[in-house]
Amino acid sequence: MIHFVGAGPGAADLLTVRATRLLAEADVVLYPGTYLDPEVLAHAGAGARLVDTQRMDLDQITEVMVQADREGLQVVRLASGDLSVYSALHEQTRRLDAAGVAWDCTPGVPAYAAAAALVGRELTVPLLAQSVVLTRTQARSTAMPEGESLEAFAATGATLVLHLAITRCRELMERLLPSHGADCPVVVVHRASQPDELVLRGTVADIADQVEAAGLRQAAVILVGRALAAGQGTESFLYDPTRERRRAD
Repeated sequence: MIHFVGAGPGAADLLTVRATRLLAEADVVLYPGTYLDPEVLAHAGAGARLVDTQRMDLDQITEVMVQADREGLQVVRLASGDLSVYSALHEQTRRLDAAGVAWDCTPGVPAYAAAAALVGRELTVPLLAQSVVLTRTQARSTAMPEGESLEAFAATGATLVLHLAITRCRELMERLLPSHGADCPVVVVHRASQPDELVLRGTVADIADQVEAAGLRQAAVILVGRALAAGQGTESFLYDPTRERRRAD
């Protein structure tokens, strides 16, 4: 059995209880060395084989998992953040299905949630933003589907979460300027929850200067939207004292 496990944003104590149990029971652990705090691997058993996948392609990764499964070994495939976003889960499980290898998934804390928690902000604030768009940009990567342009998402007014985009921050802010305005809040979080975490707070107008001054090149998420401003918006009708509530019998 192959257990795909979301390793969370990096901190060893932000894994789920299930994730730590699976790691302790695993014979083989494959992990993304580029993004993972090494302390996460302390949850693995002393005899576990640790495989850093940062320089392996998907076929090589799959070969390790399939061979281990055929040997009757328990395998954990760690992914940074949560498996539901940019984890290559689809590609890997498709290969495992073709090989007849069973697998399951354990979710993790997504990077954007860790970033929002770090700065103490809710991404959905009444009358400011009630939706969150998780997206990325295209450079040396797979083409974006038609219709999923940054401008199209920006026009909705939703809070934007930009993954895999830190090296293009200046270009992206220029594209967001017409829809969001120069004063729109932006937060950049590098390696949230890890020892070298860094938080940059700014606006569409100045955040790129901060990113370039800090020399950020990877492992960062960009949050953009009016919901990031302190004291803005209104209160939810859910807790309004005038709202009619059913009494418990």
